[in-house]
Amino acid sequence: MLAHLGNADESLSLVMLFAGIWMGWGGWSRLRGKGFPRMPLPAAYGLIGGAALMVVAAAFVPRALLGPPGAVPTPASSGARPASTATLAIAKPTPGEVVGGSQLEVLLTLSGGTIASTASTTLTSDTGHIHLSIDGKLASMTYGTVQVLNIASLSPGPHTLTAEFVANDHGTFNPRVIQSVTFRKAAT
Repeated sequence: MLAHLGNADESLSLVMLFAGIWMGWGGWSRLRGKGFPRMPLPAAYGLIGGAALMVVAAAFVPRALLGPPGAVPTPASSGARPASTATLAIAKPTPGEVVGGSQLEVLLTLSGGTIASTASTTLTSDTGHIHLSIDGKLASMTYGTVQVLNIASLSPGPHTLTAEFVANDHGTFNPRVIQSVTFRKAAT
């Protein structure tokens, strides 16, 4: 949850998590007789149950409310996006390559850019990481140039793999550093 702090869904998850902890603390304090003496015991049990639900929901509800799974995160930044002189190329799969099985090995080459090991709001023109999408759906946010993607759910036929070198905050550079290739998944 904290790996890419800063998106709306992650912020909502944190708020829900801390609300659940606070609710649980209130209920537990009443049950132990350490606080909230005017709270009825059923309300204390209700708070503890609600706290458990809130903590579990923090993992699922924000993404469901704020966007479909696989959507590329939108950074909450203002102002102009940085430009990058980096270039990105997809070495594998090659255009038109027929891929069998349930995994797709992706090999990228990045020139003039450095892949950062963590997300950050400090932006530079040559530091970021790579987003991989298949048919417009985010498949991976990777910190390297070699990746193995699960393509078991893809139907046989042509698919488009897109790789984009993005800034440390997950936002695009201006102009975008992006490449696409069409490959074909073999029928099984």
